[in-house]
Amino acid sequence: MALDLSGAIREDAGMNILPDAIPLSMVSANSSALRTSLIKNKARVKGGNLDPYTIWQGDAEAFLAALPNEPIFDLAVSSPPYNIGKSYEKKGALQSYLEWQERILDLIIPRLKNTGSICWQVGNFVDNGEIQPLDIEMAYIFKKHGMKLRNRIIWHFGHGLHTKRRFSGRYEVVMWYSKTDDYFFDVDPVRIPSKYPGKRHFKGPKKGELSGNPLGKNPEDVWDIPNVKSNHVEKTDHPCQFPVGLIERLVLSMTKPGDLVFDPFSGVGSAGVAAAIHERKFWGCELLAEYSREGKKRIDDALAGRALYRPHDKAVYDHTQSNLSRVVERQEPKENE
Repeated sequence: MALDLSGAIREDAGMNILPDAIPLSMVSANSSALRTSLIKNKARVKGGNLDPYTIWQGDAEAFLAALPNEPIFDLAVSSPPYNIGKSYEKKGALQSYLEWQERILDLIIPRLKNTGSICWQVGNFVDNGEIQPLDIEMAYIFKKHGMKLRNRIIWHFGHGLHTKRRFSGRYEVVMWYSKTDDYFFDVDPVRIPSKYPGKRHFKGPKKGELSGNPLGKNPEDVWDIPNVKSNHVEKTDHPCQFPVGLIERLVLSMTKPGDLVFDPFSGVGSAGVAAAIHERKFWGCELLAEYSREGKKRIDDALAGRALYRPHDKAVYDHTQSNLSRVVERQEPKENE
């Protein structure tokens, strides 16, 4: 049966008969005719012959268990629930949370290609004011699989809750693990402006020539990318939204056009947006129907060239230019006569 990619919105409630999926290799990833499939029927997952852009509305463990146990993903990237009691999660004991994450990663890693990477973005588990960094707590899971830690990327952001009994947290960590030493990495697409582009060699055969890379410098491992708050261009109803720019830098440097990106906790589809914009394919999992639908819409907008997002290389706003940064003299209240 021929696959009709005419643009109709398709949802599979487990009863609708959908056309057979076509292989990932046969589809141009950035075609305006493509749309995201939203599926709920496990039978569609078996065999792994899914559409290039697919969101599974359901449990990630069930989705992964239904896939062939063979290398499929070029990049697995996610910001899993932190077990801190957000509206979309139930806070539990740290050990139970780690066991759940271990089950997920045990299913992902065998399905990761030898040239592939996992980027797991996590924060802190907080219990009665005591923090427990999840990247440290979860390290044993990756070690038992022989995964190789390439970077602990510090994601710094400027806004968040203020605390009274400790310094306010303004960073989280992206753990980047490769499966082997033969991993794909290309820093050129994510280079940033050099600090001293006019610097020249001062001796040797290249004396007097510019010494820096004309494309810019390596963005290093501390990234200043705004988190998604109320006035952010990407803001949806999701209370803890992944910024597209953060994933964009990972997608551009760790995959090639046509590669498959997977997010087991896709939320409102930010990883899918980053993948679609840059001609990578995407599979994701999301439990909640409203987030699945929003993710589908955002990825479809990206495929059609209508994505609203903040690029990874956009300069952070200089708050000193705001009128709110001006020092205002406080007027003391007048005493009653």
